[in-house]
Amino acid sequence: MLVKPAPYSHNYNDNLIERLLYRVAKRWVAGYSANEAMKTALYANRNKMSAILNFLGEDITDSKLVDMTVTEYLLLMELMDEKKVDGCVTVKPTQLGLTIDYDICLQNFRRLAARARDLGQFIWLDMESVKYTEDTVAIYLELYKHYNMIGIAIQSYLRRSVSDLLHIIECGGKVRLVKGAYRESEEHIFVTNEEVNANYLKLMNILFESDNNYFAIATHNSALIAEATRIGEGKGTKFEFQMLKGIRDELKLELVTKGFTVAEYIPYGNQWLPYSVRRIMERKRNLLLLARSLIQH
Repeated sequence: MLVKPAPYSHNYNDNLIERLLYRVAKRWVAGYSANEAMKTALYANRNKMSAILNFLGEDITDSKLVDMTVTEYLLLMELMDEKKVDGCVTVKPTQLGLTIDYDICLQNFRRLAARARDLGQFIWLDMESVKYTEDTVAIYLELYKHYNMIGIAIQSYLRRSVSDLLHIIECGGKVRLVKGAYRESEEHIFVTNEEVNANYLKLMNILFESDNNYFAIATHNSALIAEATRIGEGKGTKFEFQMLKGIRDELKLELVTKGFTVAEYIPYGNQWLPYSVRRIMERKRNLLLLARSLIQH
């Protein structure tokens, strides 16, 4: 593992809180190292799911850290090949230098794509804040010209996503449909859950109705999943469900039993805290997990 865990604070209270949070975070995060991610990925494989591995981090402005992150992903891809993991990596453009320079980011993605081609592996591009959406789509389409085992996330809470999706489909690209989780101004996003879900359904129908040869439905929403299974059973379309590690585990296995393809999104690394705070705040049940850990300590 290239990137070492951040040292604990010398303040006892900070140290205690971090350890308690990490105990809860292990539900959603594989651990600090690539080797821990491998173990979690192989466990997903044993449950007949593929693995989507993400080295946590974003908005990197230090070029040396960008280089280290590229090396980490190359290591991760090698380990997946060595351990015969059924899965792929997913990468945030700002991890590879998009915050610094577009061309640096594109060149780093080309390095990963070249190695993926050698190993016969797929790559996903994660979507981030709306200020990076235009560049992320452009980088994706440039990469896709030279390597077609690559996909991009599209966020249903963005008002622009219908246009982006149609453009990507026109170019033959592969899409992971997500809801989106970044704070944006109302001019860019649908605000209510009802609006976001309605747009998700609209985008999902576009994917099913297109000639796109592969896409992913990435949601934990029961109604949206039920609709996708209903449409998917009748169309014979090649798609998969994608869900986060530690969330809706029973549903994942149920979908596998019904014959659907399921992939588990498995993050790891020393930037687990901000990721886990988002997970904890998303659902009341996750807050209860944190409370239980505090009580049991």
